[in-house]
Amino acid sequence: MAARRCPLLVLLLLLSVPALSQAGGGEARKTYIFRVNHRAKPSVFATHAHWYASAAFASASAAAGPLEPLHVYDTVFHGFAASVPASRAEELRRHPAVLAAFEDRVRPLHTTRSPQFMGLRARLGLWSLADYGSDVVVGVLDTGVWPERRSLSDRNLPPVPARWRGGCDTGPGFSASACNRKLVGARFFSQGHNAHYGVAAVASNGSVEYMSPRDADGHGTHTATTAAGSVAYAASMEGYASGVAKGVAPKARVAAYKVCWKGAGCLDSDILAGFDRAVADGVDVISVSIGGGSGVASPFYLDPIAIGAYGAVARGVFVATSAGNEGPTAMSVTNLAPWLATVGAGTIDRNFPAEIVLGDGRHLSGVSLYSGKPLANSSLPLYYPGRTGGLSASLCMENSIDPSLVKGKIVICDRGSSPRVAKGMVVKKAGGAAMVLANGEANGEGLVGDAHVLPACSVGENEGDALKAYAAKASNPTATISFGGTVVGIKPAPVVASFSARGPNGLVPEILKPDFIAPGVNILAAWTGATGPTGLEGDTRRTEFNILSGTSMACPHASGAAALLRSAHPGWSPAAIRSALMTTAIVVDNRGGPVGDEAEPGRAATPFDYGAGHISLGKALDPGLVYDAGEEDYVAFMCSIGYEANAIEVITHKPVSCPAATSRKPSGSDLNYPSISVAFYGGNQSRTVIRTATNVGAEASATYRARVQMSSSGGGVSVSVKPEKLVFSPTVKKQSFAVTVTAPSAPATATPVYGYLVWSDGGGHEVRSPIVVTWLQPM
Repeated sequence: MAARRCPLLVLLLLLSVPALSQAGGGEARKTYIFRVNHRAKPSVFATHAHWYASAAFASASAAAGPLEPLHVYDTVFHGFAASVPASRAEELRRHPAVLAAFEDRVRPLHTTRSPQFMGLRARLGLWSLADYGSDVVVGVLDTGVWPERRSLSDRNLPPVPARWRGGCDTGPGFSASACNRKLVGARFFSQGHNAHYGVAAVASNGSVEYMSPRDADGHGTHTATTAAGSVAYAASMEGYASGVAKGVAPKARVAAYKVCWKGAGCLDSDILAGFDRAVADGVDVISVSIGGGSGVASPFYLDPIAIGAYGAVARGVFVATSAGNEGPTAMSVTNLAPWLATVGAGTIDRNFPAEIVLGDGRHLSGVSLYSGKPLANSSLPLYYPGRTGGLSASLCMENSIDPSLVKGKIVICDRGSSPRVAKGMVVKKAGGAAMVLANGEANGEGLVGDAHVLPACSVGENEGDALKAYAAKASNPTATISFGGTVVGIKPAPVVASFSARGPNGLVPEILKPDFIAPGVNILAAWTGATGPTGLEGDTRRTEFNILSGTSMACPHASGAAALLRSAHPGWSPAAIRSALMTTAIVVDNRGGPVGDEAEPGRAATPFDYGAGHISLGKALDPGLVYDAGEEDYVAFMCSIGYEANAIEVITHKPVSCPAATSRKPSGSDLNYPSISVAFYGGNQSRTVIRTATNVGAEASATYRARVQMSSSGGGVSVSVKPEKLVFSPTVKKQSFAVTVTAPSAPATATPVYGYLVWSDGGGHEVRSPIVVTWLQPM
């Protein structure tokens, strides 16, 4: 169905700073999220919402009057969000029923062939056995959805599962009829956003936005259809990546929860409301391609994504989150809670090549998604504004380029500080004929394609340095750019994307993050009709599909994978699903060599880069063994890392007690996690961790034997497993074993040591867990 333009739009201006309303006495208000002991509600109040808004709840500060909650949470979290002065927030913190309070924050979004690249095949294996996920609902917390896209068609889908309790919010550009048997739910949450930016600033920097579930940004439509898009034939982005587009779980149902707003990010209070509603509606999987805020990891009891996800997981809902796009910087990974699946990004075997031919005959390689008219001249002058114009000119920032110097030329722009596609718009407005976007040290050789508004391509650091050197030294530097369309069968693949966030886990080193990687580079999926493929105001093009890169694109691949596994194995817990994805992940590329790192060509990636590896769904259907975990395990984990019982209760919604102290000091490594991360504080230490494996294979009677392989640069680290054999039977489905890691002394360089533990039954099951050993300085 062709996209329809709706006249009911909200045309609003986003304020450059948060709007802080003034309270009595001139004190500014901010939004806070309050975690409340819901069991303390007096019976006289029919609901918690009535209690929170009552004079009785506000009695500690009666002069300020009753509260006016923005959100009331009652499923994954108990409490409310309210905009109040800091002094009132401090009074409420002392309320006997308030367990915790934290200030609302803004979080960023982490932004056809990829299902096959993960091992899915039509009418075979997981797709066939799971009926393409038709009985599963995937909830997507993002920027909303564009419902008219073919990828959201309900053609040939059976009725909506009877257990579904969700609905469709209406508003400008979105009627109840926009939902169907595919898009089974659509809701939006703006209260936290309105309070943060001011009610009159609900949208973006002067562009179109909708006070409804309709997606003005495109990110939400792309992620939703990556996870669960219906089959759409003759799909492409202006000719690129042409073929049949489909999500990882093409028959799964989509429920869109708009918690992010174009150009304005996502408020914690709205994200938490989205979690709360999604679980109440009955979703099976939640996909969250949203970042970790300021980059500083908060304790789990102050992290609304971790809190909301815990409430979801406790109710059997699988939650996938994006790892972040701050790679290849070490310790940049976000969304660190062990009940989450944290997903990094890798490449697939498809590329969109472009070639630059210099006036001296040299050929340089790049990538591009430019689809307009080719360059009219075979050779054009080449110009690098950074040679004389300073830093802002080298980055092609707004109003930094002298039109008289770039008119009719190919302009070299350095990557960074502004969106890649925005640099092209700057060059075009200045009269430039084309652009080459050159990576610097921060991005290395990592390349992603962009649908530029003028002939343009991206090149890696080495090619960029060569290009700039030629422009500086040649008396009359010239060049031309040609575009090579779509090429498949690229080797090596997968490779860890240079932007994909890396470990170690900066909050709890004993939990390896990311958990795994999934396709996240140059991914084709459906797009909004409200903006062009670049998302820029001046881009008047409209496309049904777009090609994007980021861990935002990798996360819905994992969400779709979880939907298929949930459909094939409805009795599996979220931890079991994650375990299946992790222990069957691959660490070799399509050449048979180790998965590499795009940021450092030629270097083998490590578990800090890809976690357990790249997901392989052909194997995840039948992993043999899984490492399961539930609420008791997560509570014990939080106790082991030093959280007090009252802090844990903020997350669990119920009273907890930590185990009595024993002679053996507990560690976060003891959680029954599919990976093993051991942190030593100094040398001459040994650590034993316990794991429990559950047999989920077709054969109830099975014997598995352990195999350990450590890197050759192990620094004297030894790993032993007892027992070395696990025997399962119809009556013995679980077996525990101990892994002892011994480090005789800390290496002089304190370089991490990597290895693997594999349990093999000799019949095709290889249950693989990464092992990471690190040395930390005592605090």
